[in-house]
This record gives sequence, structure tokens and C-alpha cells, in this order.
Amino acid sequence: QVQLVESGGGLVQPGGSLRLSCVASGFTFSRSLMRWYRQIPGKERELVALLTSAGGTNYADSVKGRFTISRDNGKSTVYLQMNSLKPEDTAVYYCNAYVSAQNRAHWGQGTQVTVSS
Repeated sequence: QVQLVESGGGLVQPGGSLRLSCVASGFTFSRSLMRWYRQIPGKERELVALLTSAGGTNYADSVKGRFTISRDNGKSTVYLQMNSLKPEDTAVYYCNAYVSAQNRAHWGQGTQVTVSS
């Protein structure tokens, strides 16, 4: 059974930093495409960053240069380091794993990030 458990969200002031973590289980993590999405109430879920099994990355233009996605295959964990946070980064952040053996994507439960003074 695939499980994705996010943590690390919270309240931070503008300009601050947070690191989100997503611990994965139930599939071969090292071979899987991992993504972070975010969603603001009333809006569609937005892709923030992705990390391929080969180490390739891609970022939304709005977070380039501020956010970094990384993975620790030994811990089956993907991270999202968020620096220079802005109020517009406020959202629920979701971890997503594409499991090729199942040809489907799985979602975590989400973690709230609030950027406010």
C-alpha cells in the first residue's frame, strides 16, 4: 500500500524558510518520479517542483531560485527546501509520487504553509 506522509509546514514570516519532508512507503521510491504541488482554496492544484529518478529537476517559474527539491533514497524521503518565502506561497503543499509499476500517481494528505507577518 502506497503511503506518502508530509511534514514540516507551519507559519513563517515573509523572507523566512521552511523545509517540507515527505516520507514514502509501499513502492520503489528510488525509481519513482516525485513532485510537490500546492493548492490555494478555490484554485487548481499547481505543480511546484519535480524530481526524476535520475536526478532531473523542474520548477514553477514562481519558485525558481527560491525552492529546491531533493531526495534521500536511503530514507525514501523527498524534501522541498523553501527560502525567501512570500505571502503568495501560502497554500497546502502536497507530495505526489508517480508509481510506474501501477501507472498511477499517489498523493499525500498535505501540509499547510502560511507566510504572514
